[in-house]
Amino acid sequence: MNSEQIVLLPILIPLAGAFLILLLRPWKQWQASFAFVIMLLSLISSIWLLYRVWLTGKPVIFQLGGWIAPVGISLVGDYLSVFMVLMSQLVLLTGVIYALGAKDKNIQYPTFYPLFLTLGVGLTGALLSGDFFNLFVFAELLVISGTILTAISDDRLGAEAAYKYFYISLLASAFLLLAIGSLYVSYGSLNMADLAMRVQLNPDQPLLPIAIALLTATFMVKSAVFPFHFWQPDFHTAAPTPVSAMLSSVVVKLGVYGFLRMTTLLFVDQSKELQLLLIILGVFGVIFGGLSAIGTHNAKRMLAYSTLAQVGFILIGIGWGTPLSISAALVFTFNHSLIKAAMLMLAGSVASRTKVKSAAFDVVTGVGRYMPLAGALFFIGSLALAGIPPTNGFINKYLIFESGVNLDATLTLILLALGGILTLVYTMRAFQKIWWYPLSNGDILKAKGDRLIAPILLIMLVIVLGLWAQPLIKISQVTSVWLLDPFNYIQAVLGSTIAQGF
Repeated sequence: MNSEQIVLLPILIPLAGAFLILLLRPWKQWQASFAFVIMLLSLISSIWLLYRVWLTGKPVIFQLGGWIAPVGISLVGDYLSVFMVLMSQLVLLTGVIYALGAKDKNIQYPTFYPLFLTLGVGLTGALLSGDFFNLFVFAELLVISGTILTAISDDRLGAEAAYKYFYISLLASAFLLLAIGSLYVSYGSLNMADLAMRVQLNPDQPLLPIAIALLTATFMVKSAVFPFHFWQPDFHTAAPTPVSAMLSSVVVKLGVYGFLRMTTLLFVDQSKELQLLLIILGVFGVIFGGLSAIGTHNAKRMLAYSTLAQVGFILIGIGWGTPLSISAALVFTFNHSLIKAAMLMLAGSVASRTKVKSAAFDVVTGVGRYMPLAGALFFIGSLALAGIPPTNGFINKYLIFESGVNLDATLTLILLALGGILTLVYTMRAFQKIWWYPLSNGDILKAKGDRLIAPILLIMLVIVLGLWAQPLIKISQVTSVWLLDPFNYIQAVLGSTIAQGF
């Protein structure tokens, strides 16, 4: 295999696996095990890709069909892409592990694991795409897979939630296509490196502000950023637990990836207004998400609003735009994915012990008394969400606050501190209801529920990355330096000769 072709593996392995699993329909008992092997191999290929980039200090770039950029299709594994891909595939693997021990009927459907793998293909492909059109194609695959996985949920509201997600995603797709058209008409290219160079050299195209606005709206919908968050609580509450854990932890990070590309590569000279908007919406998201989480009456719904709040912290880090704040945003992005996936799995495991399999507080109150291990894991996850040591959540908040102190952003820091307090309030409230209160209505619980192997693994990582954060911080710092010099990306993709005029 050509050394550049390794960037294909995190996409091709789960894609091929999805087709092969369909062939195993007569032997459904083998589908789950095969999906685990496929996802494990895909994660190993992602680690290999990160090692290659780290070892050489250069991105891994593959030009499909031998067509040289910007004419052909480029897959780009730079520091940011491989960082996000490794994060995504790590969490996706735990999603498969959770599904292996879940009791949902939909997981027994012969199409569940193929759709789960194509969800990973869509997310990974979008992160590795070097041009906007293929990012659009992979993002659509992500949406279609997520929609169907939610529609087949055991929850009777799954179909309604899937419709909401599909139609709001359809709106985001229209925004993205209009942005693509505006950029192509203005600059004759959709390759991100080529676009970045052309925008820098000719920033006065009349359609450029429209394209930026449309892309901003697209990535706000993808990350459920306030006020484009309204589809998220219903969607994540009704989706099967292994799916909602992916959607609320790594899938929403596609928007974070988009904002990083917009502010550090594509529209550097035009990024000031966008960064200010991200800071404002981030603060609103932190406060609104925290208050909404306190007011909800469902554990999964609470965690969905929590994602709105936690993504707000990340947006503020991107908006500040300093090397430290971007590094903090990257660390926050990675750590939050682990925490949130674990918390949603724990909520799903508790719900699986009830008759109606619901995470509503009036159903799960007191259920935790019969699940002490889950309670210990949930308590640690709550500390991590609130940013309390020795968890990785403390590292998140510490780096963000250090960034704000360096910028004298006192008011923003006060509001972020309030957001942290709100996080502690709603997570401890949920912990008390589920693990301290007596069982509601004397309901008889199921003897067994979803297994806890996946959340145990994730919470172990939460503690390890809290006690030994240096490797993750180092990777994020190198990635931050790489992002803040867009010429690195342009030269790597287009070649030094083409990029000379930049």
